[in-house]
Amino acid sequence: MFSRIAEISGHAGAIYSVDFDGEFIYTGSADRFVARWNLQSRTQDSFTVQLDQAAYAVKIVEKRYLVIGQSDGGIHVIDIAERKELRHFVQHKSAIFSIQWNAVNHQMYIGDADGNVSIWDTRSFSLLLLLPFDAGKIRRIVLNQDGTQIALACQDGTLRILELRHFNEILTLDAHDAGTTSGLFLSNEQFVSGGKDGHLRLWDTTNGSCLKAIPAHHFAIYDILRIDKFLVTASRDKTLKTWTDSVEFCQRLDVKEGGHRHSVNALVNCGDKRFASVSDDKRILIWEKS
Repeated sequence: MFSRIAEISGHAGAIYSVDFDGEFIYTGSADRFVARWNLQSRTQDSFTVQLDQAAYAVKIVEKRYLVIGQSDGGIHVIDIAERKELRHFVQHKSAIFSIQWNAVNHQMYIGDADGNVSIWDTRSFSLLLLLPFDAGKIRRIVLNQDGTQIALACQDGTLRILELRHFNEILTLDAHDAGTTSGLFLSNEQFVSGGKDGHLRLWDTTNGSCLKAIPAHHFAIYDILRIDKFLVTASRDKTLKTWTDSVEFCQRLDVKEGGHRHSVNALVNCGDKRFASVSDDKRILIWEKS
């Protein structure tokens, strides 16, 4: 089972986003800072980025750049080693909620609150394509294991899967009535989605059928992570829950178990048996499987 092994604090506002580069945890916050934390010492590093808007999304790209998506749609590209900004894009005009990097084809996918997805070459940071979807906020962009597909978790309740050769939409599912907020490819044939309705749904992506529907949380499920043959879900209801790969309930991690006091917004793998969660309570919690 999973247990909390560390708590890290230092942000002055809610933490919305998190990523991990193998040594450091990066977090984006409502306090308009992106901070870096040493996982081993569990202390804040001197690397910080001060912004003029909240950081809703952060992503390590090409193992050397930090990409930050702001609440006003601004995108910053930071050279981590040089500690300087390389690019500042204003392609998007509304909040950036999701950034995904594809190491296979060196592309980056960015989704905003108006339903637009931009596609970038991460070697040159040139814009390749802008895809407007009439789908509301793109809360999450999820990449499959072999880098051939992405899935969009959309505010209109749909889950949209695109192939990445020609960017055609190959499957559209009416996944969650109140909005789709998270997802994860279990394989190229199965996908698990989370919604604003608090439900988890397991999908067969070969035919679009729903294999399982579970009332997993009381409020929106903001992130889904796979770690050591388990799934972890993070919710606005202040809890984390763990599940088997077949989406059978295992464990509830709430404040009584050392968990968060407010909405849990994002998760990141920190090794084979560790993950980090971030929350509106301004804390980063580190969890480990025993």
